[in-house]
Amino acid sequence: MLTNLDEYNNPLLYDDENEQYTEDVDFLLTEAAKESGITLDLACGTGRATIPLAKAGHSLIGVDIHPPMLQEAQKKAEALKLSVKWVEQDCTKLDLKVKSDFIYIVGNSFQHFLTNEEQHAFLHRVYMHLNDGGTFIVGIRFPSIEELTSTAAEEYWKSYQDSDAGYTTDVYISSHYDAIKQIQHNLTTRKIRDYETIIKEITSKIDLRYTFPKEMEHLLTRSGFMITSVYGDWKKSALTNQSTQMIYVCKKQRVNSTL
Repeated sequence: MLTNLDEYNNPLLYDDENEQYTEDVDFLLTEAAKESGITLDLACGTGRATIPLAKAGHSLIGVDIHPPMLQEAQKKAEALKLSVKWVEQDCTKLDLKVKSDFIYIVGNSFQHFLTNEEQHAFLHRVYMHLNDGGTFIVGIRFPSIEELTSTAAEEYWKSYQDSDAGYTTDVYISSHYDAIKQIQHNLTTRKIRDYETIIKEITSKIDLRYTFPKEMEHLLTRSGFMITSVYGDWKKSALTNQSTQMIYVCKKQRVNSTL
């Protein structure tokens, strides 16, 4: 079901705000070089990570639940004459009829699985698509006190300029964290201005599930993965209380593993 996807209704806006982020892409390129065959990019969006890996010569399938994001991804890949297979599917029900040595989900997309049932369903589908000994990488936000502190008032996040219209967009976020459900409810307000004059405001909502380190460890091992590395950012720093990210590099246990 297409819910909780307000933030992705405008793929061009999404790219304006996120396409320049490449720290995870550099990490994935290094890991992909160790693998062969088809790579699966789950919750691929507009191909922010998919396309650089395809440009490096890897065979990619990009999967996302949101048609407009996939359409934009396909348009970008075709402009670069890259052959990428784009698939519209719910990743909790992933069924691609292929096996892979390398699967990843980045961009904090794992946080869109808001319940234990959705998390388990997703990880099971990853396990079923991964070859024995294959690599699975997941990156999510670290649930620090700063990250989870409610900010009912608007807090400034970032600004960027529209290269076509020349307008500046200021982005503000307010949030409320439900500690029982571990879900952060976010309201994003984009104020589009021509110099000092605000000409338009756009608001969108998104809910994100936060998962704690020991909880993540349990989820992954229970789903049949062996965690080989844990990092606090994409530069492979150690996970500490000051980290902003949790990066898990996992291997699929052999078929005689206990799930």
